[in-house]
Amino acid sequence: MENANNVNNSNVTDDEIPAKKAKTDPIFAKNEDCKSNWTDATADFNETDTHLAIMGKPVMERWETPYMHKLAEISTSKGGKVLEIGFGMAIAATKIEEADIEEHVIIECNDGVYERLQDWVKDQKHKITPLKGMWQDVVPSLEDNSFDGILYDTYPLSEETWHTHQFEFIKDHAYRLLKPGGVLTYCNLTSWGEYMKDKYTDIELMFKETQVPQLVESGFEEADISTELLDITPPESCKYYAFKKMIAPTCIKTVKETNGHAAKSSKNEEKE
Repeated sequence: MENANNVNNSNVTDDEIPAKKAKTDPIFAKNEDCKSNWTDATADFNETDTHLAIMGKPVMERWETPYMHKLAEISTSKGGKVLEIGFGMAIAATKIEEADIEEHVIIECNDGVYERLQDWVKDQKHKITPLKGMWQDVVPSLEDNSFDGILYDTYPLSEETWHTHQFEFIKDHAYRLLKPGGVLTYCNLTSWGEYMKDKYTDIELMFKETQVPQLVESGFEEADISTELLDITPPESCKYYAFKKMIAPTCIKTVKETNGHAAKSSKNEEKE
């Protein structure tokens, strides 16, 4: 069992982040990097279990529930075996367990959050495979073409990767891990919320310009990338997101045809 000292259920209050501060302070200081300390840093769950903070960073808040449930629905839309990267407050994970799936693989790196995951697993009905560690260390061991759905939602661990950490996973692994016809969904609310503060007023345009080119470069066809908008009003105290719409992507891995034959379905296979 992980060290119980890594979980704190009382240090964070609902009103800890004032609204004014939330709108002005950046999430990361210049050149800030939390990665080396993130795994064993205390997971602060507040008394009412509505906020999770790690190293003072606002990792997840309960108001995200409708949005996380939408991502869960997308990731389970094909049934079968689902990979979830980032457990957080179990919001998406609990919704995934309501779906008709065969297996739920969950990767989580933080000790305190993983301890919660181990307790949560005991009450679930599907086969669950919890994997402990940074996804960069765990994912390379997962087999190609083995998942029907993927939900990626991890917290950025540095100022350098604030807006781009999802692409490292998507470009190197998401496409190869999915079975043909499988679905990827993901979010980076900490990044998208920052973009929507002053760089964009149209969230669909933001996604088209900052996300779609990277998805296409990763192997997904633009025609197989779609989005759905949700009307959600975050609380004024939220530090990382204030825009009143959220965007949920659906990225389908299609089997490309070459001279009438199905093309290789992963980058690794193409090299063989």
